[in-house]
Amino acid sequence: MVSVTNSTAGTDGLDLFGTRFSIGATAASALLFLLGIALGVMGFQQMSIPLAGELSIVTGAVGLLFGLFFGLVALVAAAYMEPGFDDGHGH
Repeated sequence: MVSVTNSTAGTDGLDLFGTRFSIGATAASALLFLLGIALGVMGFQQMSIPLAGELSIVTGAVGLLFGLFFGLVALVAAAYMEPGFDDGHGH
């Protein structure tokens, strides 16, 4: 028989707005998703952006993938990272 610990018994789901860190990471994730989609659309339409110049479909696809990747990383960090040293849990 496997005993159930507090960490497995106390999971209520994704708490994306529980701490200040998770709120910030969720907001950063949303902004990165939107930025990635905007870069993908701008690259598809071969638009230009200030400081970078004209985008081709390849640079738009690269911007889309980078935005989606870092948005996903921020969303996972918001969902599964524990609070820091001041959380009062543990030792």
